[in-house]
Amino acid sequence: MPVILIVLEDARGGLRFLVDPGWLAVVDTEDVEYIESLLRDFLEQAKEQPETLFKRLSSLGVGPLVTQETGEQISDHPSLLELSSRFVQL
Repeated sequence: MPVILIVLEDARGGLRFLVDPGWLAVVDTEDVEYIESLLRDFLEQAKEQPETLFKRLSSLGVGPLVTQETGEQISDHPSLLELSSRFVQL
């Protein structure tokens, strides 16, 4: 399963979203509109309730977006660290 989104929480609880600039090429056509809507919603929710959103995103198990990895430091996940270098901020 391809990784299209990395969500990072900073020390103050703020969230940063990194997205694969080529995500449209790996997402099923029927899911594109839904994922675009989710991404917009994530940005809005991050302003209001970042901690709640981060917890929810850390346990996604159903639907077109599924959590693959969680952890305290991105450096603990070398493959994600490498991916994040080519991702862009949402």
